[in-house]
This record gives sequence, structure tokens and C-alpha cells, in this order.
Amino acid sequence: MGNVTVFSAKKIITMDPSKPTATHVAVQDGKILATGGPDCADAWGPVEHDSRLAHTTLMPGFVEGHAHLMAGAMWNYAYAGYHDRIDPQGDLHPGMTDLDAVIASLQSFEQTLPPGEPLIGWGFDPIFLPSERMNRHHLDTISTDRPIVIIYSNFHLLCANTKALEMAGYSRETNVEGVIKDNKGDPIGELQEMAAMFPVMRRTGVDFRGLSQTEQAIRSYGDVCCRAGVTTATDLYSHMEQEDLSVLLSVTSDPSFGLRLVPALGAAGGSPDELAQRALSLRAASTDKLRLGAVKLMTDGAIQGWTARVKWPGYVGGQPNGIWNTPPETIFSLCESMQKHGVQMHIHVNGDEASSVTLDALESAARKHPWAGARHVLQHCQLMGRDQFRRCADLNVCTNIFSNHIYYFGDQHVALTIGIDRAHRMDAARSALDEGLRIALHSDAPVTPLGPLFTAWCAVNRQTMTGQVLGENQCITVDEALYAITLGAAYTLKLDAEIGSIETGKTADFAILDQDPTEVDPTALKDVGVLGTVSGGNVRLL
Repeated sequence: MGNVTVFSAKKIITMDPSKPTATHVAVQDGKILATGGPDCADAWGPVEHDSRLAHTTLMPGFVEGHAHLMAGAMWNYAYAGYHDRIDPQGDLHPGMTDLDAVIASLQSFEQTLPPGEPLIGWGFDPIFLPSERMNRHHLDTISTDRPIVIIYSNFHLLCANTKALEMAGYSRETNVEGVIKDNKGDPIGELQEMAAMFPVMRRTGVDFRGLSQTEQAIRSYGDVCCRAGVTTATDLYSHMEQEDLSVLLSVTSDPSFGLRLVPALGAAGGSPDELAQRALSLRAASTDKLRLGAVKLMTDGAIQGWTARVKWPGYVGGQPNGIWNTPPETIFSLCESMQKHGVQMHIHVNGDEASSVTLDALESAARKHPWAGARHVLQHCQLMGRDQFRRCADLNVCTNIFSNHIYYFGDQHVALTIGIDRAHRMDAARSALDEGLRIALHSDAPVTPLGPLFTAWCAVNRQTMTGQVLGENQCITVDEALYAITLGAAYTLKLDAEIGSIETGKTADFAILDQDPTEVDPTALKDVGVLGTVSGGNVRLL
């Protein structure tokens, strides 16, 4: 047994109902020994007192249940987004509010590249810009010799210049769903969803696996998480090869790496049974800081890209009803196989039609292969109604809700995608809780910035960028939101016995805050500052 260290704080919010607050927490061997006052661990023998955090508020380390390792490495590419963003080093990158500014920024970035190297941008979203939609002709003004690919902020669409389209063999003869064409039948450069995007990505070197599985990318992700107070985070679509596993094991075993990683194997590239067996073999390689064995299923696309599958009455602009990344019959096959083999699933569902098909598939799988403790998780859940949350409760299915969308895209959803009625009930955390569900809240970083306190603020206040409140009756309380980013998220990852609260026996993972989030005005929740984290008892101050 190692030495006992007693950390003092202005206040400790434990998320333990038997002792909701404390001023001291004792840590031994990376675990929580006791909580209470300065004498909380005296019965265990000599202790060392550490007052470095005495001026702070401690909470359980935040748990980001839906984000991606590439959130750090995306900054190797050119940022082309509308919103201000902060990189892993803490530097501000101002957003661009018109297409001319985006093109000018990309032109400047292009000047820094060696001849022939593709120009890759990310974070762009035309839904915010009043001008015409970006097309290949805009990108050709930057270069006709260099392939250019601009990945949209939702990662479900991109725009390519003529050179990049030619490399993929796209022409007016191409008949691939998601290759958008003009009225003459020529590709305009916009590609929607994976089947259309991957040929261009492969030929221009856009490799999400490569962005996620290097040591530099993993450590950069750790820096992003530390700045947000996150001590456990997912990589919720991992292209996991054996060499990737070796790198992950090496980095996460480093005591200085202050993040527990929970990758989910992407359910693609094999039969359902083969994928299930691969997930089970990965589970056997898990360590304390690397938890493996779950899978991620993709169903539909993104609402703001009009590629999500939505129920009647569809999109307000009359756009076609989305694209299936995984056809319904394959969703049924995957759900049955994972259920049969005991593999937890995280399932992407943005549109309510996608939610409905997925719930049907989960119900069918549960009838054939009962598994009470599955804890499958529907991810995003943006248009789910009360009836669908009720079905989740019946099936013991969790929901991880994308509350950030209310702020970042709420105004656009009202005007351009789903209209005011459905916008008032989108990301309906209140309905989910009222139906008795265990919920989490997430950022889907790098789609939106990783920051659990901001995500909690979104669910509590439901304000858009213009200050409009979307669905006041769907607001949840501060306590409910804080639970969702700690114990709630830990529950969806099957880690609630180890993390998510500050109580005896759990891992000593804390978020270090400059204010008490339960005492500030709920509208100021997003302004509570993160000073660092404690991971397994190791303090990491920013």
C-alpha cells in the first residue's frame, strides 16, 4: 500500500448521494480512500496533506461519451469553420463568416504546402453562409493542379476541387448516391456521406485512422481533454488495426498521460459475426487506461447536411430524405450479431426515422438473444420523440444526447432543416429523463468543441447563437446536467462502478474548477473555468 495523500478544496462535489459534498479527499494508490474533512483518512494511519487545490472546486473527472481522437490532430489541416475555435495548445482560430474569407484563408494555407501535396481543410459548414454553396469552381481558384478537399464540420459531407474529383474518377457518368451534380449533370464538388466521400479521401490521403492512431494525435487529444476537465473520453469510431492497438497501449500506459480512452470499433469491413469476434478479442486487451470491446454503428447522416433520415413531413426546404450509411437490413443483422455475442453497441441516430429503425432492430435482437445488461447506447438522438424514449426505457437502452446542436445549429434548424415545431423538441433531454432513462450529454468533438460544462449549459438553457430559447419545457436542471457529464456518461460506458463520482473505492479522477457550478447562475454554467485535472491521483494543472 502506498502513501495516503489528502487533497483539500474549497468544495468537493462528489455526485455520491450519501455524502454530496466534502472539503477533503484522501487518495491512495490512485484510488479514493475517503472523503470528508481534513481528518477523513486519519484512521488509516499517517497521511500527507496537499493544499495545491485548496482554492478550487473539485468534481468527478468529466466523462466525454461521444468524441473522436482526431479532435486533436485535425489541427494539422486548415481550419475553415464559421465559429471561433481553440486548438490543443490553447490558441484561438477566428471563425470565417463568408465564403470569400474562407477561400482567402485557404489560399494563404496553400502557400505553405510543398508542390503536389493535397490541401485539406476542415470545419466548414455552408449552412451558416448567405452566399452560394461552395463548389469545385471556388476551390479551383485556389489551385487546379493541387487536389483540394474541404471536410464539412459534420464530417458527413465534403467539397472537392476538379483535380480531386478527377483523381477519384468522378464525372457526369458517375452514378453514386451522394455525388451531387449540377443541372448539366456534372459533379459540383459536393459529396455526401461515406460511399461518395471515401474514394476522394483515399486518393488525397485523408485518413481518419491515420489522424487518430499516431502517438502525436493521441497525446494531442489528451491535451484537448485536460483543458476541458475530461479524464475519460471515447474514440467513437475507431479503425483499430493491430499496430494501432500497440500505439494506444504504449501511450496510455505512460503515467504522464492523464486520460482514460474508450475506443469503439467501427462496425464496417467484415461480416457481423466477424466484427463481433474482433470486438471480443480487443476487449481481452483492455487495461485500466484503455477500455476496448464496444462497437459503433453508423445509420444515417447529419440533419444540417440534409442527410439524416427523418420522418414525415421531412425537411422544410423539400430536400430528399437523407442517406443510409448502413441499410436497414444490415442494421438488423449487426444488432442481432452483437446482441448474440455480448458486444455493447453505440449506434449513431440523428433523424427520427433512423431511431425508429434502430429500435426495431434492437427489439428484434433482444427477443432472439435476451441480455438484460447490454446497455446499448443510441448516440445523438436529435429528433427522438417521447414515444421513442419510452421504447428505449422498455428495452433498457441508454441515450447520449447531442445538446451542443441547440446552440451551434438551432437557428439554422428552425429556418432551414426541420422547422420550429421539431426544433423545440430536438435533443430532448427532459423527455428522456422523464421516461426514466440514463442519459449522457456530448460534444461529438471535433464536430463541436469538447467541453462538458458548455454541453451541460446547452442542455440547461437551450439557447441558440442568437439567444432564442428552443423548447423551454425541455430544459433540465444543473444537477441533472452535471450528473449526465459524470455518472450518466460513465454508465453508458459501463464504467460507473469505477469512475463518475468521488467516493471510496473509485479511481481518483477529478476535474479542477475555478468556481462551484452549482452556485453560479445557470446561464453562467459555461463560464466556469477548468484549471486542470487529477488522473489516478496525479495532478495536471493547466
